[in-house]
Amino acid sequence: MRVKDTLNLGKTKFPMRGRLPETEGKREQLWEENKVYQLRQKLNEGKPTFVLHDGPPYANGNIHVGHAMNKISKDFIVRYKSMSGYRAPYVPGWDTHGLPIEHQLTKAGYDRKKMSTAEFRNLCRDFALEQVQKQMAGFKRLGVSGDWEHPYLTLHKEFEAAQIKVFGAFAKKGLLYQAKKPVYWSWSSESALAEAEVEYHDVVAKTAFFVEQVKDGKDLLDDNTYMVVWTTTPWTIPASEAVAVNADYEYVVVKPANDDRKFVVAGSLLASLTEKLGWEDVETLQVVKGQALEGMTTKHPYLDRELLVGLGDYVTDDTGTGLVHTAPGYGDDDYRFGKQYDLPIFAPIDDQGKLTAEAGEGFEGVFYQDADDISLAKLAENNALLLQEPLKHSYPFDWRTKQPIIFRATDQWFVSIDKMRDEILAAVDEVEYKPEWGKVRLYNMLRDRGDWVISRQRVWGVPLPIFYAEDGTPIMTEETINHVSDLFREYGSNVWFEREAKDLLPDGFTSEHSPNGVFTKETDIMDVWFDSGSSHQGVLAERDNLTYPADLYLEGSDQYRGWFNSSLITSVVVSGHAPYKQILSQGFTLDKKGNKMSKSLGNVIDPAKVVSDMGAEIIRLWVMSADTSADVRVSMGTFQQISEAYRKLRNTFRFLLANTADFAPAQDTVSFEKRLEVDRYMTVKFNHFLAAMRHDFDQYDFLNAYKRLINFVNNDLSAFYMNVAKDVLYIEPAKSLARKSMQTVFYEILTTLVKLLTPILPHTTEEVWEYMDEPEAFVQLTEIPEPQSFADEAALLSRWEAFMELRSHVLKALEEARNAKLIGKSLEASVVYYLTPSQLELVNSLDADAALLFGVSKLTLAAADEAPAELERFSDQSAVAVAAAPGEVCDRCRMTKEDVGSDAAYPTLCARCAHVVRENFPATVTEGLEK
Repeated sequence: MRVKDTLNLGKTKFPMRGRLPETEGKREQLWEENKVYQLRQKLNEGKPTFVLHDGPPYANGNIHVGHAMNKISKDFIVRYKSMSGYRAPYVPGWDTHGLPIEHQLTKAGYDRKKMSTAEFRNLCRDFALEQVQKQMAGFKRLGVSGDWEHPYLTLHKEFEAAQIKVFGAFAKKGLLYQAKKPVYWSWSSESALAEAEVEYHDVVAKTAFFVEQVKDGKDLLDDNTYMVVWTTTPWTIPASEAVAVNADYEYVVVKPANDDRKFVVAGSLLASLTEKLGWEDVETLQVVKGQALEGMTTKHPYLDRELLVGLGDYVTDDTGTGLVHTAPGYGDDDYRFGKQYDLPIFAPIDDQGKLTAEAGEGFEGVFYQDADDISLAKLAENNALLLQEPLKHSYPFDWRTKQPIIFRATDQWFVSIDKMRDEILAAVDEVEYKPEWGKVRLYNMLRDRGDWVISRQRVWGVPLPIFYAEDGTPIMTEETINHVSDLFREYGSNVWFEREAKDLLPDGFTSEHSPNGVFTKETDIMDVWFDSGSSHQGVLAERDNLTYPADLYLEGSDQYRGWFNSSLITSVVVSGHAPYKQILSQGFTLDKKGNKMSKSLGNVIDPAKVVSDMGAEIIRLWVMSADTSADVRVSMGTFQQISEAYRKLRNTFRFLLANTADFAPAQDTVSFEKRLEVDRYMTVKFNHFLAAMRHDFDQYDFLNAYKRLINFVNNDLSAFYMNVAKDVLYIEPAKSLARKSMQTVFYEILTTLVKLLTPILPHTTEEVWEYMDEPEAFVQLTEIPEPQSFADEAALLSRWEAFMELRSHVLKALEEARNAKLIGKSLEASVVYYLTPSQLELVNSLDADAALLFGVSKLTLAAADEAPAELERFSDQSAVAVAAAPGEVCDRCRMTKEDVGSDAAYPTLCARCAHVVRENFPATVTEGLEK
């Protein structure tokens, strides 16, 4: 017989290597075939409901690593809630309307202007559905569990019908109005944009310092006086209607020696302008308060137009001249100024960003950026241009086409935010925010938000359900809107484009504004943020298994101005409250240098590649380890590092499985009271760990949970308990109390840990579950245990925390001895431990061999005051002396013992091992044990 045959070595077929790319897909197929998600929902019937409402990703292109982080984070929460006493259905959704899909079809060669609107919309629909299927496959491959058979799409008939009802709520409250006012206009998209569709980049503008001659100076200024006006958009000068000044500023009338004209500028800017404009020997002739300039007029520098001088509180003196060129058709401040002074709202530019004939000679058909140079030339020709210089500043861009936008006055439909701002802001207070700064961010955005332009000059979207009478009066009554909603529920929104206006109105509908019964219909569609922002009605309120408001919305931090924002507005209008009880926001995924990921930079990480190389579990564990509350840097190196942590977790499961293979819970479980003290300590320690992990999960703090998990596995389990356990599990008799006590704890840790980590690593935990003799077919159908508490656990923990402090001193001394080549492995060491009386009492009172707990072959305890002077004293007055252990190495326990061979029958075993062998194996079998 060989020595190893007398050992209780752990055995399991659970593989050390996961081969995740090969096995995960098969496991996901098994879950789908067995309808595990549906079984989980059935198990949870009647429990309290928790609904995480999915913010719809846009259905265009493959999923990226940001999508993965978002969806996996949601999956953590939903799976955890489902295994913790809640009914937590998850309905994934997609945003399926909008311009990018139109662009994709245009790129593919389709010309929407050469086919009917309905035909083009059908192409858009087919494309969107293809993208949904592609992205759905990507999300499912990440192990995300949900009702994939019944997702919500914003193009679904039911969703569109509910959205029309939301629109009706706005109409009923008088919150909709049509106006010609400047909006973000994307010439590259040929449509108005909402604030949430705009991003900012630095650009270099061609600024102009030019003059306008005073025409009517109100007896304060004569006609040889020129206002020095400043603009960053020379192309808008053809639409100029006024000059804005600040009422509180002092303006000076000056005469340079090198110019025959007199000029008006802000007094605070005179010194810098004198240098910038090259004026010499400047004489100040007059000081005029800004208020006094109001009502004066000037001559347009190159058009036959009289311009008004008015007051604008947006005029500053940090740059420019203190006098601002004002075109009410081209800017928000300018528009308000124009309304204040009843000026024309004039914007001579077309949908493609080209100026029209109304701009004057030389401008028709010219792209606005090119019109800068034409305008500057006209200023120069008329001796009006004092200076043109570049200025770098932040400018809005269309976030989809990545092209700059313009501010352009067009006829649009708006939602009045002002009329309901107080209600909206009150609803912000109803919500819990993680991180907490989210509340301030959302509040400020809504407080400062202008009216919402909801019309879009495109075709792929939900049409505005507005009819027009013969005299142009808009018709959007409760009757017409409900009828359109019913039509959409039956036929989908394409019916709007397939039928004439009269066929979309309720039977017998009449209007005093259409005496001849002639009606037309709106051709614009709704802003897609109105689509997704209506999902609380189209999904939460529409489906029986969901609840409204939702318990949680989780999206990127950009959604404070996007989905969080539009959803709150629409919900307050419909129901008077927020659509969510909690908001959890995340940062963006960046490359390792902190740059935003983009295909053009070549720094995008494809989750599909990580899955095929390493497995979805690696991405999932990375998400757990990331501080998603801020922007997250990620690279392939990040996933390599995470794969090391995964291997550690996998090997921990393997060790626990192997060393409980011969443990039958029903027969072998040792009660807490009868367990050895180290096992009771680990039981309590593990339950405290479980409680802390559950708290972290409840708070959605997965990063903290990750740190806690790795610390517990590496330190409490691997470095201590499993290290100590080997001597007991392998060496002690198979049925001994010491071994069964330890196996009981191992099994409790195994079963609890595999359930606890199922929300994080479901592929791995289901694989582990297959090697366990448990009744449930899938670990996903179990419940995560609640932490237990035990009598006198505080005293037990206190004793063992004191002991672990003593153990740390021994480990430090062993490491120093190892570095000094005094010993190799710690079992080659003999330790003399000099302890205070209370420490001696603690170590002597343990019901386990302290030498084994310290990991050494020989331990001698002595009084602290007997320690040699040259020994280092620890802060608790203890000291440790390390030497090579005397004796020989036992072939069985591998400890260095002086009693090896003391039993003649077993010459290579120590007395302890010889006793175990003699008591448990027949002498006829064990005599002459071979190594």
